[in-house]
Amino acid sequence: MTDTPAARPRNEYRRSGRFHDKSDNKLETLNRRATYALQRRARTYLALTFIGLGLYSLWNLIPALLWGTVFAICLWPIYERMEKRCGHSMWLPAAFTTLLALVFLIPIFFVGYRLTDELHNASRWLESIRQSGIPMPQWIDRLPFRAAAIHHWWENTLAQPQYLNHLFSTLDISHLFSTLDIGHSMRVTRQVGSEVLHRGLLFAFSLLTLFFLLKDGQGITARCLRGSNRLFGPQGKRLARQIIFSIHGTLSGLVLVGLGEGAIMGVAYMFAGASQPLIFALGTAVCAMVPFLGWVAVTSVSLLILVKGNMVGALVVWLLGAVLLFVADHFVRPVLIGGTTKVPFMWVLLGILGGAETWGLLGLFLGPAIMAVLHLLWIHWTDSYAQRKALEASEETPELQAKKS
Repeated sequence: MTDTPAARPRNEYRRSGRFHDKSDNKLETLNRRATYALQRRARTYLALTFIGLGLYSLWNLIPALLWGTVFAICLWPIYERMEKRCGHSMWLPAAFTTLLALVFLIPIFFVGYRLTDELHNASRWLESIRQSGIPMPQWIDRLPFRAAAIHHWWENTLAQPQYLNHLFSTLDISHLFSTLDIGHSMRVTRQVGSEVLHRGLLFAFSLLTLFFLLKDGQGITARCLRGSNRLFGPQGKRLARQIIFSIHGTLSGLVLVGLGEGAIMGVAYMFAGASQPLIFALGTAVCAMVPFLGWVAVTSVSLLILVKGNMVGALVVWLLGAVLLFVADHFVRPVLIGGTTKVPFMWVLLGILGGAETWGLLGLFLGPAIMAVLHLLWIHWTDSYAQRKALEASEETPELQAKKS
């Protein structure tokens, strides 16, 4: 084949090696892409492996970490205002952590001290009724109906020590008196002490988590926002805000409202002549944090006041508690919990009850937060579907719309 002038530049191009360089560049690019994809998958598997190992290592400390996070979210608005006023320092998060520890420890120590005395009194009372029976209260004779029948029944049953001893043996309550044995008491004390030590260590770790979250809150928040934006896009910030608003609403609607109910009922207990009004007020406050559980606390204290002989005081306490719990559960809490997150109270109630059953006290905060996120995802999914259908309908031609109709 002759080397014509038209073919000479092409032959020179092939002999120069530029043609082979172009193919090699393509092959090298494909190799780099394959290597990058392989390294990316390897990094993903490595990250998932270490995330799993980290969760397995910290599994028993996860509740403490969650409690510390909940405390930090609840205290962050107040802490941020104090930080702007006082400046950033190590003393401010330490002060907040110490104050929170005192808020929990002072009532616990007081209730523990009072309960120790009450347990001694209860053991002496049980021993006395085994020997002499339960004396009939005076208010039974003042009942408006069947007072004589109840008086006769009480005298023949509860006032007789033999009947009570037989009742205790039938109900297998004898083990309550066996706690007076020294060996059994030592075993119970050792078990209780071990549990208290475990709970104390978890509480200390929660406080330590709270301290570092407050100290480095700005940086942690910025990194969390960047991570959520990278993983979920703009919706990540909305989900994070929904969780935070839900926790704040739970704090206001459950904790603060429950403490207010306990304070009001504590005053009522004191005027009604309850034996330990402060302890009963704290118990009512804790029970009132869970919907419908406050009724159990108020009814129990009312029955104790009734047993002491104050029938009018017991009735007034129960009526006051019923009105207070009804107003709080049906009017105050739906506004405080669902108002900030725009979540229906039915969703919040399901989150509270389901979270409390699954997670314990921690579920009072986690349950509503989870339901708030689910509600936001549900609203976003349904709205996006409706918008897509509306856009498709607007893009259809009149001929297609006529055919469908």
